[in-house]
Amino acid sequence: MKLKNRKLSEDEFFDLRKEVLSQWPTGKEVNLKEAVDYLKKVPDEMNFAKKLKKAKEEGITLAQPRAGVGLIDKHIELMNFLSKEGGADLLPCTIDSYTRQNRYKECEVGIEDSIKEGRSLLNGFPAVNHGVKGCREVFEGVDKPLQARHGTPDSRLLSEIIHASGWTSNEGGGISYNIPYAKNVSVEKTLYDWQYCDRLAGFYEEQGIEINREPFGPLTGTLVPPSISNAVAIIEGLLAAEQGVKSITLGYGQGGNLNQDIAAVKALEEQAESYLKRFGYKDCYVTTVFHQWMGGFPEDEAKAFGVISMGSMAAALAGATKVIVKTPHEAHGIPTKEANAAGIRNTKMTLSIYEGQKMFMSRELEEEIEIIKAETDCIINKIIEVGKGDIALGTVKGIEMGIIDIPFGPSKFNLGQMMPARDNQGAIRYLLTGNLPFTNEIIDYNRSKLEERGRYEDRKVDFKMTIDDIYAVSRGKLIGRK
Repeated sequence: MKLKNRKLSEDEFFDLRKEVLSQWPTGKEVNLKEAVDYLKKVPDEMNFAKKLKKAKEEGITLAQPRAGVGLIDKHIELMNFLSKEGGADLLPCTIDSYTRQNRYKECEVGIEDSIKEGRSLLNGFPAVNHGVKGCREVFEGVDKPLQARHGTPDSRLLSEIIHASGWTSNEGGGISYNIPYAKNVSVEKTLYDWQYCDRLAGFYEEQGIEINREPFGPLTGTLVPPSISNAVAIIEGLLAAEQGVKSITLGYGQGGNLNQDIAAVKALEEQAESYLKRFGYKDCYVTTVFHQWMGGFPEDEAKAFGVISMGSMAAALAGATKVIVKTPHEAHGIPTKEANAAGIRNTKMTLSIYEGQKMFMSRELEEEIEIIKAETDCIINKIIEVGKGDIALGTVKGIEMGIIDIPFGPSKFNLGQMMPARDNQGAIRYLLTGNLPFTNEIIDYNRSKLEERGRYEDRKVDFKMTIDDIYAVSRGKLIGRK
């Protein structure tokens, strides 16, 4: 494994494919030439990348749920219910936990047991085990574009199967599907494996087929400062572009402060386009995705709908291309299809009301955009510096050094010295910056914002703030007040 931010040659790519397709018997079902012919016949309204592009040009925010079950017929039934009863604009195939860890034998047992029980015993759709035949059955049984959503450090075989099946979008990346999801997988390995996934999407692009790639924006989903998630999203976007990806959707997880959430999405889109042009990727099309609240949810359904509506409004006012929808059952585990559809309808109603509205560029919004951009630039430029111009090598070194430091990430490769907390308005700031390469001015800015809250609450600015903030929304508040 020789990691560099360099486009894999066709010879390298096809040599790797032999290994990838041999991981599980269904890999033999993938015929690249046949897949290209199949994808060329997919109508525009069923192509994920084209639907996102159309929505952005029309200024519309699309709604996409998260959902997946283990059996093909049940999964098709679920997808059609969310489309017809919920009004989803885009459909997901949330992949099961065994597949995420490449444990296909356990998947097979789970499928067999599910068939015996007549209901899904897996917590998602096992796309690799169902293979191209099964995944195409899903694609041909629904009426909206499909995306694989998962959390897989090594998504190579999964990517081969889903794209050959007509699914024109794949979520994830070498950082965002490692640090928040895995403990012992090296960053170098996941970056290398995701280069393959991106090269596969790039190969299809070379055949005239638009494939969308979406790094996972929220990361751990808990008090992630916007500049951390934006820096990771932009880096993963650059890595994807090097492999030939053209349709790039960059994501952000709702923080809760409306001004900061809108600023984060605007900063993300503007800086991503700027960095792509800076590195010579001038034909990429950037869209954005806003993830509704990823932290603790209230158990009461009425209160949960309030949190969902808050996220929908933020997504609309920020001008995000799509929003990932939560359900009123988030506090209870896997939702019923009815609860999932209700979350979509709630979201669609809010999006409809706010359609065409955008947040006025106030002094506060402008200031927030500026600080997010300044922090993000510090991180990305330092990554480029330590990688001596190679952003892939810089990322490996940068995570090791704590230049990128994701709060509460389980990975042993994550330094874990940075600590966030909310300021007096609920915006997420840096309590401890660890080894983040910020200027003194940026560090002082964050500290002053937290001290303002400390004075208001008559409390110390310390880790107790962070703890209180983590549990606040589940208790009906944004800020964990003393």
